[in-house]
Amino acid sequence: MDRQKMIEKSGKERALILVKALPHVGKTTGETVCCAGVTLDRQWRRQYPIHFRRLQDQKFGRWQWIEYDWVKPSDDRRKESRRVQEHTIKTLHDIPVKDRAGFLGPLVLQSTDQAKQRGDTLALIRPVESKFYSKVKTADQLSAERAAYKAAASQQSFFDKELAALEPCPYQFHFDYKTADGKPHKATCDDWETSAMFYNLEKKYGTSHALDRMSTVFNEEYPKNGMVFAMGTHSQRPDQWLMVGVIRLDESKQEALL
Repeated sequence: MDRQKMIEKSGKERALILVKALPHVGKTTGETVCCAGVTLDRQWRRQYPIHFRRLQDQKFGRWQWIEYDWVKPSDDRRKESRRVQEHTIKTLHDIPVKDRAGFLGPLVLQSTDQAKQRGDTLALIRPVESKFYSKVKTADQLSAERAAYKAAASQQSFFDKELAALEPCPYQFHFDYKTADGKPHKATCDDWETSAMFYNLEKKYGTSHALDRMSTVFNEEYPKNGMVFAMGTHSQRPDQWLMVGVIRLDESKQEALL
């Protein structure tokens, strides 16, 4: 029995990364990123906290398989949560585009209510209708975020490579959407890749074009070709669902069976 308990509290596993949420600054953990993905047998896993910018050759992206050792966190009761031993992370291959819908299709649910009924705290939801838009952050919001990132950068270990403090994105990105049950929802997008898209486009084309291009992507191209939202519950408020990823994903035959 003791051996079984030990197995449940630690282990090694492989997961396909789907989510990298915006960096978060904690009082004791510094700048960390909450990641999430699914195992080979399609079980959700939440990898946290990851000091992502301090990783060296272990940095990974969406659609990439990784392996790592983990222990069950003592401060997070969500069944999918794993405290990753960062030094054990091993990056592997990407999943081919042609295999993504078939592999993830069985995980796409009708709503977060359905996920809650299953006892899940992570889910993929395909919106029936969605509207993407942006809002400029206030000066106070940006000031507070800059101060937090600066403090986090100063917390680094003597052995860590020096990191510049992150510059917060000047915009918040939002989605209004409905789910298959007809319920309307509003969500702030906490997907790091969405903010990265803005920065990449702004660098090439300027702010106005960047926002216009993002509107085209998320209001036209993704919905037309297939889009899902990765949703996860708040660690302290289990009934609150956060949008932690916006993912291009074709519909699959498995979804039609739901």
